[in-house]
Amino acid sequence: MPVDASLPALPQGRFSGPAEFAELLRLAFATAAAQGWREIILSDSTFEDWPLGERVVAQALNDWSKSGRKLTMLAKNYDGVLRRHARFTSWRRTWAHIVDCRGNSAISADDFPSALWSPVWVFQRLDLKHCAGVAGPEAARRLALRERLDDCLRRSSPAFPATTLGI
Repeated sequence: MPVDASLPALPQGRFSGPAEFAELLRLAFATAAAQGWREIILSDSTFEDWPLGERVVAQALNDWSKSGRKLTMLAKNYDGVLRRHARFTSWRRTWAHIVDCRGNSAISADDFPSALWSPVWVFQRLDLKHCAGVAGPEAARRLALRERLDDCLRRSSPAFPATTLGI
């Protein structure tokens, strides 16, 4: 995958605090677009405190969106996304063919994984209250997170439709 020299390297190790978490996400989406990540999995109980509605994130997702790409989202519910992230909701409608939104209400909010997985780099919030966790490209970290997310996804169902039909 090509490396964009204008982007800082994705961090490795611990992160802490809402500002650092939001910046980590912005950088991850920009890097995904620059490097052409084929697949991204996002997981959070509500996504309410993610910067999904920001213009810079929407632009990075537009830049990332191409044929052969796939974004999977897993949440307990998507009420917070609808309420707080209008730009993302609009982007999701446009790119519904590459976005798979899943819901799993059986997992408690405290046990729900809050993470971003990609084939080259991941992060996971381990302490939601302090918005702290770990990030890195290590194969073992990527594999462990993918296995946990796959287990949650197996027990999920379709959620957050791109459009709603009504009479």
